[in-house]
Amino acid sequence: MIFLTLIASVLIAAVSIYQFRKEAREYHQDRLERKEVAITEHINYVLQTTTYPLSTENIPLIFKDKIFELSDIHSMEINFFDLKGKLLISSKAIFKLDKDKPKINPSTLKIIQSSLDKRYIEFSKVDGQSFRSSYSYLKDTKFKPMGILNLPYEENTEFYDNEVQNFLIRFGQVYIFMFLISIILSYFLSSYITKSLKIISDKMEETQLNQRNEKIVIEDGSKEINLLINSYNTMVDKLEESATILAQSEREQAWREMAKQVAHEIKNPLTPMRLTVQSFQRKFDANDPDISKKLDDYTKIILQQIDTMSAVANAFSNFATMPAQQNETLNVVNVVKMAMEIFNEDFIQFSALEDEIITKLDKTQLIRVITNLVKNAIQAIPEEQEKKLVFVTVFRQDNEVKIAVKDNGKGISLENQERVFEPKFTTKSSGMGLGLAIIKNIIENYHGTITFETEPNEGTEFLVSFPINK
Repeated sequence: MIFLTLIASVLIAAVSIYQFRKEAREYHQDRLERKEVAITEHINYVLQTTTYPLSTENIPLIFKDKIFELSDIHSMEINFFDLKGKLLISSKAIFKLDKDKPKINPSTLKIIQSSLDKRYIEFSKVDGQSFRSSYSYLKDTKFKPMGILNLPYEENTEFYDNEVQNFLIRFGQVYIFMFLISIILSYFLSSYITKSLKIISDKMEETQLNQRNEKIVIEDGSKEINLLINSYNTMVDKLEESATILAQSEREQAWREMAKQVAHEIKNPLTPMRLTVQSFQRKFDANDPDISKKLDDYTKIILQQIDTMSAVANAFSNFATMPAQQNETLNVVNVVKMAMEIFNEDFIQFSALEDEIITKLDKTQLIRVITNLVKNAIQAIPEEQEKKLVFVTVFRQDNEVKIAVKDNGKGISLENQERVFEPKFTTKSSGMGLGLAIIKNIIENYHGTITFETEPNEGTEFLVSFPINK
């Protein structure tokens, strides 16, 4: 903690020093620009009132006496160069910046010539002192370049250096004071936090999966302690959910075992029953036509019952043993559209926000999911209802493909909403109640989800999400 405080203090000091120096640079930049504007206006006035012809050669004559007056008024060194960088006249007998080079540096001259505003600021240091020199074109009354104006400017940072020094002294005093205060506060806070942590530690040691765990309640805890308590209480809730899921999984496993046995017991007599009845029907010969009709009706009834038993057996088998996934790269939009072609109802509508959403799924199982949801949506709408609507939508969200099936039926009652995906649960007069349980198993095998929203007498919307795996 103390180490982090030290790092933060160093960063604050560094940022402050950087800000002071930035302000100093901006101040000198603004001051040079203001002086340059004022001197330029003064020079333009001199050029407008001079009796000499405006030319490069006459610059020394025009400013022979005026250059010293300009330098004194504006407290700046002023130099005039010709367009090739040769010195014409200066307010000082010698250069302050560069005594041995009376010409403008060729590279500087090229920059001035190539710049859009024909102006350039050059930075340099002499004996540790920073300088910036302004170069700009001197133009006649017809805006024709006739020379180069140079204004050397010395950056005096003594004021800002003193401000930085005073700031560091005051900052150091405040830091020492805050450091002592933090030590005292740390001592009291550590004692207070340790007490709360002891309570949390004892509760965590008592936590077990196979029993109901009590939540921690501390009313006057700190923000950090409250966050830790909330995390523990959330963990307790998740443990209860995990226990519920585990119990449900065990129940489903027991139901699968029972379904396997039931399917085995029902399937065994089905085939010989069908063969016997069909053989009897073909070989039976009676003179009485009514007797033949009765036998035929009897046979049809038997066959219908056999088919019903077979459907029950198949439903149990499908739930108990799901077929192996045959993953293939497919366009979900096309598969959903193809699955809906088996339905002839006019009130079924389809919409896709994209023409192509590619992922890897089992085509047969995906069709099974769609047909089951659409069939349930159709059956959820009362027969006597005038306006019927089943709306199927396919769209992409983040890295998932989503399929929504919405109806305007009677909805799902509150007491049945928690049991929708339970095996063997159904609100219909026929059926095994395995359809939604089977498709939920299919979807979760692909790490997907299925949820629903419902309103009584308004309708229900099921939303299926599959991760997009390419």
